[in-house]
Amino acid sequence: MDDCRQQTPLFTFGVIADIQYADMDDGYNYSRTRRRYYRSSLQLLRNARKSWSESAVKPAFILQLGDVIDGFNKPRDASERALDTVLREFSSCPAEVHHVWGNHEFYNFSRSALLRSKLNSAAHADRSPNAAPGGSDIYAYRFSPFPGFTFVVLDAYDVSLLGREKSCEQYINAMNLIKLYNKNEDLNCPPGLYQTRFTMFNGGFSKDQLDWLDSVLSSADEKQERVTIVSHVPVHPDCTDNVCLAWNFDELLAVIRSHSSVVCYMAGHAHDGGYCRDEDTGVHHLTVDGVIETPPDSNAFATVSVYRDRMVLKGCGSIRDRVFLFPGSQNDSN
Repeated sequence: MDDCRQQTPLFTFGVIADIQYADMDDGYNYSRTRRRYYRSSLQLLRNARKSWSESAVKPAFILQLGDVIDGFNKPRDASERALDTVLREFSSCPAEVHHVWGNHEFYNFSRSALLRSKLNSAAHADRSPNAAPGGSDIYAYRFSPFPGFTFVVLDAYDVSLLGREKSCEQYINAMNLIKLYNKNEDLNCPPGLYQTRFTMFNGGFSKDQLDWLDSVLSSADEKQERVTIVSHVPVHPDCTDNVCLAWNFDELLAVIRSHSSVVCYMAGHAHDGGYCRDEDTGVHHLTVDGVIETPPDSNAFATVSVYRDRMVLKGCGSIRDRVFLFPGSQNDSN
């Protein structure tokens, strides 16, 4: 850490996850074990925006890791109003915002509506032929904020029951898949043993998206770039509870492990956060604590400073500081 404090970072960026704003009184999670602060989550977003705006080194961009408004807005006919309220705060941020889609986006809006909305930040993608999967409604793209560094936004609900018409092929295929493992009448109720991830609030990555990611990482390998992947749902069993894993996390991990360029995978979804370092590859897997379950007198956001050989995460409130040495560097200091 001492070396980093004496250096100027190449660039910095902000991270925040699971705001789940709704103009309603506090409630609890599904199992009623954790309090949720729906209304005051907006103030915690304001705290993050203020910190980024007043920072001596302004962030190059902000990563919003999904679930920006809560699903409770939908039955209250408040989805658009809640989204406008949150986006108004983000519009005052000192940098462009890259939005990831989580399950709560799909509780409020269809996939086609999200593609038309301000939550579609693919306009910030690189101007290159392979910057996004071609000819599909997959919400994935890559961008490069600094030479030698690439960020990839992935769509964790590409294969999902959420956001699609029940008559479409993608929905039918997803239903057939989830029913292989989840025999419950309520598909939000996790199945037992090792298949708990097969619930309606999770999703997965299609072969088309995985093939596109493979091609992006092959190009990054050749150029010796550092790649950070971001999505809503975690993909490493050691950085979250199994119930919050992507359906086909193993397939995505296999793609990551077949390349040398990936340094970090960031996600939200599991509100109490998590971290692990892949023993085989040295890739860091970070699950960012959720704003929605953070008390009003605390915070849940981070600023990441990027250097040639590492990323240094400075957390605020519930998010702890971390140093992510890139694979091939010296021993990690987490």
